Amino acid sequence: MNVQHFLNTVDAISVWFGKAAAWLIIGLMTLVCVEVFKRYMMNMPTAWIFDASSMFYGSLFMLAGAYTLAQNAHVRGDFLYSSMRPRTQAALDLVLYIVFFLPGIAALVYAGYDYAALSWRIGEHSTVTAEGPPIYYFKSVIPLAGALLMLQGIAEITRCIVCLQTGEWPSRLKDVAEIDVVEEQLAHSEHVDEETRKVAIERAQQIDETARKRGSGGDLQT
Repeated sequence: MNVQHFLNTVDAISVWFGKAAAWLIIGLMTLVCVEVFKRYMMNMPTAWIFDASSMFYGSLFMLAGAYTLAQNAHVRGDFLYSSMRPRTQAALDLVLYIVFFLPGIAALVYAGYDYAALSWRIGEHSTVTAEGPPIYYFKSVIPLAGALLMLQGIAEITRCIVCLQTGEWPSRLKDVAEIDVVEEQLAHSEHVDEETRKVAIERAQQIDETARKRGSGGDLQT
């Protein structure tokens, strides 16, 4: 297995889990809508709905972490970083991953596993009501999300090493971005002529590229 294939495989795993977790938004929205109807139309609020919705959102938030890292979408202080050469960026990233990321995520996996294991042993439920929803499923997401982040972090460290050797960032799997939606909307617009459409798309691409500045090589489409 060559390095690029390894990176693409890890990216694909993170993207898959991120997209799978995105379906939790549907469950969360349904839960909230049903509760709003019951609370305000039928005057029958559900005591445990807050805990349940928090678990839906928390699971989505945690499982999307590796996906966000794979897409290089975490918030960073970009003012200085974006002006650096790729090798300088890679050296800085490598130090930060080793000093902060690896110990922090390792602690998350270790503590999260114990946290989840204890919850399963005692059959932990929400204490809001006598029949509150089970919590052990939700707590199991903690070590799982940590493991996915650790795997993606190893891929990012590998990217840093490759960039230090070659001077260029290896490519990464590219998912649908906001710019793609803009292009699709412009392509189907009946109120914009072809020339204006091309100019608008080019400008949007330039803005998106400037915002992303990281010299990440040719992205591959998922």
